[in-house]
Amino acid sequence: MLWIIVFSALAVIALASGIAVFRVDSMARATFVLAVSFVAVGVMLLMFDLDYIGVITILMMVMEMAIMAIYMIMFMGMNPALMPMSMVHNKRWSAILAVGTFLLLAGGALLIPWPARNGSPAADLTASLGEAIMGSKMLVMLTVSPILFATIVAALVLASPRGRYDRWGDNLDRPTPDDPQQGGLGR
Repeated sequence: MLWIIVFSALAVIALASGIAVFRVDSMARATFVLAVSFVAVGVMLLMFDLDYIGVITILMMVMEMAIMAIYMIMFMGMNPALMPMSMVHNKRWSAILAVGTFLLLAGGALLIPWPARNGSPAADLTASLGEAIMGSKMLVMLTVSPILFATIVAALVLASPRGRYDRWGDNLDRPTPDDPQQGGLGR
């Protein structure tokens, strides 16, 4: 019973935050509610003992949303929290397409008979799923992922017009309240 309540709550959170993506008025808010939606879906996958897919969904989507926010700031030169914008274009056809897609997918999930399982699951589901998805490229992806992340961080650092310590201009010695020689009040 508790399982059904938790699953239902996560489903409502995923659906409500998915709708909120199109209702909020800034890219940052849309990014964060989309991340919440994907985290709820990832937790639901974990509830079905799909540990690998659930964790990967959560990690990938949270990281993807963070990267999207970085690129909004870096390339668009905007504060995504303060710049209002509409996430929906051509609202009438967007709504018609969304409702039609939902009905089609829900009808397919409810009306098409689900296949019966043949055989038994592998001893190590995580390893077999990783092998099925990535095949022989698993080691390559494990190596490339941190390199891609480091590249994104380096691009952000290089794209920043001023560094962290550039606030005070050429005089990097900030005046302190107890140093009258540097413009402070002294004690």
